[in-house]
Amino acid sequence: MTTLTRLIARVRDEATERLHERLYGILSPRQQAILAQLLEVPEGARSSDLERWRKGPSVPSGRNMEKALERASEILSVGLGAMELPPGVPHRRMVDLARYGMTATATTLRRHGPSRQLATLLATVIYLEGKSVDDCLDLLDLLMTTELIGKAETATDKERARQHPKLARHSATLAVAVETLLEVTEYGEELRLEQVWEAIDAIVPRRELEEAVAAVTGMVPPPDADADGQMRALLAERIATVSGFLKTLTTVIEFGANAEAQRVLAAMKTLPRLLDGRKKKVTEVDIDGALVSGSWKRLVFRAGSHGSTVDKNAYTMCVLTQFHRHLKRRDVYAEASARWRDPRGQLLDGADWAAAKGPALTDLQLPEHPETLLAEHALVLHLALRDVAARLGTDGVDVTVDEEGRLHVARLKAMPEPPSLVDLRKRVAGMLPRVDLPELLLEVMGRVPGFEAAFTSVAGGVSKLADFHISVAACLTASALNIGYAPVIKAGTAALERARLSHVAQNYLSAETFSLANAPLIEEQAKIGFARQLGGGLVAAIDGMRFVVPVPSIYTRPNRKFFGGKRGLTWLNMINDQGAGLGAKVVTGTVRDSLHMIDVLFRRDGGQRPDIIVTDMGSYGDVVFGLVHLLGMQYRPALADLPDQKGWRIQDADYGPLARFARGKIDLAKVKRHWGDILRVVVSIYTGRIRADDVMRMLQRDSNPHPAGGRDRRLWPDFQDAAHPHLRGGGAVSA
Repeated sequence: MTTLTRLIARVRDEATERLHERLYGILSPRQQAILAQLLEVPEGARSSDLERWRKGPSVPSGRNMEKALERASEILSVGLGAMELPPGVPHRRMVDLARYGMTATATTLRRHGPSRQLATLLATVIYLEGKSVDDCLDLLDLLMTTELIGKAETATDKERARQHPKLARHSATLAVAVETLLEVTEYGEELRLEQVWEAIDAIVPRRELEEAVAAVTGMVPPPDADADGQMRALLAERIATVSGFLKTLTTVIEFGANAEAQRVLAAMKTLPRLLDGRKKKVTEVDIDGALVSGSWKRLVFRAGSHGSTVDKNAYTMCVLTQFHRHLKRRDVYAEASARWRDPRGQLLDGADWAAAKGPALTDLQLPEHPETLLAEHALVLHLALRDVAARLGTDGVDVTVDEEGRLHVARLKAMPEPPSLVDLRKRVAGMLPRVDLPELLLEVMGRVPGFEAAFTSVAGGVSKLADFHISVAACLTASALNIGYAPVIKAGTAALERARLSHVAQNYLSAETFSLANAPLIEEQAKIGFARQLGGGLVAAIDGMRFVVPVPSIYTRPNRKFFGGKRGLTWLNMINDQGAGLGAKVVTGTVRDSLHMIDVLFRRDGGQRPDIIVTDMGSYGDVVFGLVHLLGMQYRPALADLPDQKGWRIQDADYGPLARFARGKIDLAKVKRHWGDILRVVVSIYTGRIRADDVMRMLQRDSNPHPAGGRDRRLWPDFQDAAHPHLRGGGAVSA
C-alpha cells in the first residue's frame, strides 16, 4: 500500500509539473514579464496589481462603475483570453489553477518556481477577464435597477402622494364649476355668457377657479403621456451619474446583439460622441429618433426658436434604459462575460449536438419526431378535462368557474391534530439528546470518513495537519453559528489556535468543498432506516430563504418586504423526502425562483435525481412546467393564486363548466415546427452545456432559439453563484 501511494504521488507530481511547463512554454517574454509584475507592489501602493485585480466593486455608483471599467480594460488589454492553449490541457486543471490563484497571496505565489508561478497567473488572468466584465455588467444592472430607476420610481410615488390632497381639492373645485355649468344649460335655454359666469361665480369665485385650473394642469400629465413620464423626467436629471462611464462602456466591453436589439446597441455606441462636451447643440440628425417613443418624445424633442432641438440628457437616458432592458433579456450580450453571454450561442450545435442527441433522448425517453407523443398528450389532456368537469362540485370540494373563466376552489379546513400525534411529538422531543454542535460534527466525521476527506486545499492537496478534523469542526461551528473564532479558540491546543483556524478557513473551507462534503452525508442519510420509511428519495421540494447581507455587495438587491431598508439575497435549497439537502444555489435579491430552480435540480451535491418536484408559486411558470416535464420529471407546484391561472386545451370539445377555464388553445403545428429546437434546448440543459436560468431568459423572448455563433472556446471558469462563488467548468469543454 505504501509503495502504491508513493507511486501515485510521484506520477501526480510529474503530471502537475508537466502541466506547469507546458503553460509556461506558450508565454512570450513580454507576457512573462507582465504576469511577474502582477506580484510586485508598485511604488506608493499598498497592494500588488494582482490583489487589486482580484478585488471587484461593491458599492453601486457612477464613479465605481468607471473604476470597474478601468480595471476590466487593464485585464483585457493583456490579451491572454484569446491565446490557444496547448492541446490536451485538462480544463479541470485550468479551473483548479484559477481557484488557487484567486485565493493565494502574492507572497505565497512568489515562493513558487517560475513555471508554477506563471502557469497559475495565466489561468487566473484568463478567469479574471470574464469576471471583470461580469462585475461591470452586474454593477450596471444594480446601478440601473436600484440607484436610477428604483429611486426615480420611489421619488415619483412620493411626489404623487404629496400632490394627491392638493389635486383632490382643486379637482373638487373644478367639479363644482362643471356641475353648475351643466345645471344652467340643462334645459336648453339660450343664455348669455355673462349669465353663465354669474351662476358659476355664485358657487365658485373665478379667482379660485383659475388657481384650480393652473394647479391641475401642472400636476396632471398631458392626455397623450404615459404613466412613466414623471419618472423618466427624473431619470434625465440624473445624467451626471452615468455620463462618466458611458463614454467608455462600449469601447472597453465588446457587445453583440440580435436583430431586435441591433438598433439600440448602435445608438449606445454613439453616446460617447454626444457626451464628450464638444457638441453643444444636438439635432434630430445626430440621434436615432425611432428609439424615442411614449413620454420620451416630450422629454427628448424640445421646440426652439430655430425648430426642434434634442435634449441629449433625456435621449441618453432613453437609450440607456432600453439597452439595460435588452441586456437583461440577453438580446444584447457580451461574449467576454460568463453570466451575460448570448445563451443561443451556448446551445449544443454541430458535432456536439450529433454526439449528445442520441444518448440524451434515450435517457429522457423523447422521440426525435413528436407526432406520437403529441397525440398521447392530447388524449390525456382531453380525458382529464372531461373527468374534472364531470366531478366539479362533488366529493365535498366546492369548485366553481366564474363568467371570466377563473377557477375558484373553496378554502379547505385544517384537520385537527389527534391526541396521539400530540403525544408522539412530546415523546420524540423528550428522546432527542442535547448535544453540542462540535460534538455532533466530530461524531459524523468519525462515522463518515468522506466528509472530512472532502475538505481539500485550494491547490487540491489533502491536509497533513495533526487533528485536522478538530480544526474543521471548529471552523464549521464558528461559521454556522455566526459567532466568529473567539468562542472556539483554545490557547495551548494546536488544533484550536487562532492561526490554525484562520489557515484552515482560508485554504480548506469553500463553497466547492462544502458541496463535496455534502455528497457522503446524503448517501449516509439514505442508509438510515427511519429515512427510508419517510420516502425513497425521489420526491424533493425546492424553496428559497431570504437573508440580509450586512456588507456592501453588487450581488445583493433591495426588497423592503424581506430585507427592510437593507439588501439581501436568496438561498434556493432542495430537500428530498428523506430529509437530506441535495443542493442549493445563491441568487441575487428576490428574483423569481423559476429562473434558477432547474439549475438546482441538475447541480446536486449528490443523491438520486428526484422524479417529483414540489415548489411554491415563486417557482411556477408555463415554460418551467414544460421544461421539467421534458427533462423527465413530474412537476407539482402549489398554485396559491389559482384564479389567475389560464387553462389550455388541444381539442375543440365541450368540457362543460371548464370550457371557459380552458380558454387557451395549444398550437400543435407550432410545436412540431420547432420540435428540433425544443430538443436542442432540453438536451443542452440535460448535458450541462447551458444553465437553465439563461434558457429561461431566452425562452421568455424567443419561441425559436437559434445559436448566434459557434462553440464557445473560452477556457476560463465561471462562478456557479454570485454570493458564494466557486469555480466550475464552463464553455464547450464537457465535465
